[in-house]
Amino acid sequence: MTTWWSRTVLLGALGATALLPIGALGSRTGLWGIGTGIQFLQVGGWLAIAVAVCAIVAVAFAWRRRLPKDLGASAVGLVICLLAVAYVMQLQHAFATTPPIHNISTDTEDPPQFIEIAVLRGTSSNPLDFDAETIAPLQAEFYPWVVPLTMPAMPEAAFAKAVAALEGMGLEVVAEHPQQGLIEATATTFWFGFKDDVAVRVRPHAQGALIDVRSISRVGRSDGGVNAKRIGEILRRLSVEDS
Repeated sequence: MTTWWSRTVLLGALGATALLPIGALGSRTGLWGIGTGIQFLQVGGWLAIAVAVCAIVAVAFAWRRRLPKDLGASAVGLVICLLAVAYVMQLQHAFATTPPIHNISTDTEDPPQFIEIAVLRGTSSNPLDFDAETIAPLQAEFYPWVVPLTMPAMPEAAFAKAVAALEGMGLEVVAEHPQQGLIEATATTFWFGFKDDVAVRVRPHAQGALIDVRSISRVGRSDGGVNAKRIGEILRRLSVEDS
């Protein structure tokens, strides 16, 4: 039977780790705001670090005293804490190494616009205005792959492929405007329920069709690079499907 201190380490590890999904799912279901959910994440990370230190001491003590059950419980607690800390650090690294922007477009001079989604976003979301003077240099430096895509296909065919690509990525296609060559969609994250809005514009081109994609977060100043990655995945899928 394990002793109280090894059980405490294991329970502490489980409790610290549980704060991560609890905070996120609470925000997603509307129990509290996103800010509170992020605070859960931060507290869980710091608590996991504290418990990990205790777990290291417990592992060393159980090893020296030859207490296999206590060693096993403490080691499990340590692994759980390290995984939780690694997850939080990965998130922090993503935000620390990406620019503080959340509005990304392949066309920074004339970004695709939103029609129906502009209404759905409401007044509490980030503004849809595209500050090209600030965004364009940062986007070119950090996300050089975010550029228009030329497809050797008729605009109608490219439009259909774009719709299929968005649906294949699990995005909700909110509206299709074939005459304007515009598709509006929304991506919702699993944990926090963050919503990012996407606009894909298809226009005729000498080589077939010109594709522009825009992705913007509804909340937050920085997106951790998520919007740029999403645009890159959309362009990749269109390129693969057309090859």
